[in-house]
Amino acid sequence: MEESSCRARGRSQDRSRGLRCHDELRARFNVNGFPTIKFFGANKNAPTNYEGGRTAQAIVDFALGEAKMVTARMGGPPAVVAVGARNLARGVLAPCAATAKDWLRSGSAASQLKGKFKLVLWNATTENSLAQRYGIRGYPTIKYFPATKAAKINPIDYDGGRSAGDIVSFCESKVAVNYPPPEIVQITAQENLREACEDHSVCVLTFLPHILDDMASGRNKHLAMLKKVGNDFKNKNWGWLWAEGGSQPKVEESVGVGGFGYPAMVVMNYKKKVFVTLRSAFDEQHVTELLKSVSVGRGRTEPLQLTELPKVDAIEPWDGKDGQPPVEEHDEF
Repeated sequence: MEESSCRARGRSQDRSRGLRCHDELRARFNVNGFPTIKFFGANKNAPTNYEGGRTAQAIVDFALGEAKMVTARMGGPPAVVAVGARNLARGVLAPCAATAKDWLRSGSAASQLKGKFKLVLWNATTENSLAQRYGIRGYPTIKYFPATKAAKINPIDYDGGRSAGDIVSFCESKVAVNYPPPEIVQITAQENLREACEDHSVCVLTFLPHILDDMASGRNKHLAMLKKVGNDFKNKNWGWLWAEGGSQPKVEESVGVGGFGYPAMVVMNYKKKVFVTLRSAFDEQHVTELLKSVSVGRGRTEPLQLTELPKVDAIEPWDGKDGQPPVEEHDEF
C-alpha cells in the first residue's frame, strides 16, 4: 500500500514532491524533516531554506518578495509592485494570487510592460479596506486606474481576458493613446534607414516629388498627411521615412521605385525581406487603406532582393524652403 501511494505521488504534476519516494532528492538537498520548503533561485543546485509561515498568504508574500529582488538584480524597479495608494496613479490592479503568478512568470505581462505600465497586486483578504473602497465582491477582479484624479475614486472595471497576453494587449492600447505621433524622418544618412527598418518590424518609405516640382507648400502638405496617418497607426511602433525623389537612388532601386511616379510609398518588412507598394492615389484614404491591410497581414507582397540594407547617400536635410532653380548661363553669341 505504501509503495502504491508513493507511485501515485510520483505521478502527480504538483511541484511539491513526496520526498519519501525520492530518497536521492532528499539527500541531494539535505531534507531532514517534513514539511520542508526550499526556494530555488538563480542557482538551482543550491536552494535556500524557507523559514516563513506555512499559510498560503505567507508563501505568496515570500514569492513576490523574491521576485522583486530578482528583478532588481537584473536592473530597474520591479514591474509588478505591492499595493499602495501611491501605486494606483496609473496601472492595473488585480487582487488574486493566481493572477500574480501569471503576471510574474518569465515573458509574462510584467516583463513585457516594464517601463510602460504599472501592475499592482494585492490580496483582498488582508487588504479589506481597499476591497470595500473599490467594491470588490469576486475574485479575480481587475481594475484599471488611468492617470486622472477621478480614477483614484472610480477606477474602470476590466472585463477582458485574464491571460498575460490579454493584459498586455489591453495595457498597450491604453499606453498608445498617449504616444506622440511618429516622426517622419528624412533619409539623409545610413543610420536613418537602419533605425527605421532594422529596429522596427515595419518601415514606411515615402518618396516625395522634387522640391522644384512641389515647392515647400506641396511638400509640407504631404508630410502633414503622413503625420496624421502615422498618428492613427502609432500603436504599431513602425518606422517612418521620407526622401526626395532621386536623392537616394539605391534605396529606390531596392523597392522598385525611381525616376518617375512621385509621390510613391513602399511599406517594408526588412526581417521578412518583403515589401508592399502603394498602387493607388497618394492621399489619406488610400494610404490608410494600404496600412490597414499591412497591419492585418494582407496586401500583395514582393520579395526584397537584399542581403543588407541599400546604401544611403549622405545629404543635407531639407531646409524647409522653396527650391531655387539653377541659374543658367547664356553665351553672348
